[in-house]
Amino acid sequence: MDTLATLQALGVTLPSPAYLAGSLLFGLLGYAAWRRGRSIGHAPLTWGGVALMVYPAAVDDTLLLWLLGAALGVFLALRWK
Repeated sequence: MDTLATLQALGVTLPSPAYLAGSLLFGLLGYAAWRRGRSIGHAPLTWGGVALMVYPAAVDDTLLLWLLGAALGVFLALRWK
């Protein structure tokens, strides 16, 4: 039995390499921002880092993942002290 064909018949699809790379990149950047925000006591940086780490779980479109990640990244870059 072909497992991949069975999963696709059930509506389960595997993410693209670009999606996986974006999730990993934004997760690591979010973790760095979260740690920095906690260490200096800067709430917008802390919560922005949390948002950057968590949002890939809610987004399934690769383009939207990269656009939101870039927007959150710019927000965090402006808040970084």
